[in-house]
Amino acid sequence: METLTFDSDDLSVTEDFLSRAYAKMRIASGSPGANRARIRRAGIASVSVDELALDFEMAYSVTPLGRICLCTVHEGTVRDHGFQGVEDSFGPGDMVLFAPPDLPYTGRICHARYTITMLDPALLAQVAGGGEGSRPVRLTGHRPRSAAAARQLHRTIAHLRDTVLADPETADQPLIAATATQHLAASVLAAFPNTALDEPADERADARPAVLRRALAYIDDHADQPITVADIAAAAHVTVRALQYAFRRHLDTTPLAQLRRVRLAHAHHDLVAADPGEGATVTEIAARWGFHHPGRFASLYRDTYRRAPHETLAGG
Repeated sequence: METLTFDSDDLSVTEDFLSRAYAKMRIASGSPGANRARIRRAGIASVSVDELALDFEMAYSVTPLGRICLCTVHEGTVRDHGFQGVEDSFGPGDMVLFAPPDLPYTGRICHARYTITMLDPALLAQVAGGGEGSRPVRLTGHRPRSAAAARQLHRTIAHLRDTVLADPETADQPLIAATATQHLAASVLAAFPNTALDEPADERADARPAVLRRALAYIDDHADQPITVADIAAAAHVTVRALQYAFRRHLDTTPLAQLRRVRLAHAHHDLVAADPGEGATVTEIAARWGFHHPGRFASLYRDTYRRAPHETLAGG
């Protein structure tokens, strides 16, 4: 897990820090007096969430980040923000894509408090692509499809920041990290126009029973590993879209929901077999199978097994 903090009113120090933390950039102050910048980052492999507060007006010119960079404004404004073919301004409550990973951008941040969420573009292909060698997935719009889509993505980012990244022991567990990053990538694809979900689906590859058997067997055999929908599709020898269509048509569920059910069953088995006298806990067993939120795990467990997980652990 990566953490960093920064607090300075020296513009040259701020420029140097921003260039190291994001990408090479030039900044200039448009405000007289102090130019205080405060930044706090928490991140895991391929994903980071930064909280920034600038107590002044700052113009910026940034080279390509190489990452997907989402900005959510809480206070103040971002004005005259632009990259190739786009010029926009945004304020409190707005969520935007700063720029595609391969394009530079410019603009002005005016006495703002905002969140920057960055993720590796490859995560989008892992969630929505057709496996290794598939085309990269691109976001084709810099604003979400709707206010509701933006709110949902904001909730996903807040959950990642406040639940996963807030606890280093939680964030350092591979299944939890993989699940959290996949959820974020899926939420980004649901929120923003993109080349994966906005192209016509090819449903001619309707899943035959053999395809489903391969997919279900792969899930059963790899539930203890940080697998993605693309991994399952590759094992079933179909595209992600065909896999999702197959699960929806034949099982009335999704591949990730099936993976969650299998992991829950493994957690149930471990709860039954565990000895609380030897230090076994519900939280530890849940985390072992990728359930990092104890309350949500308990609710899902009760819905499925009609009892609380601590009752199973106690042997009641």
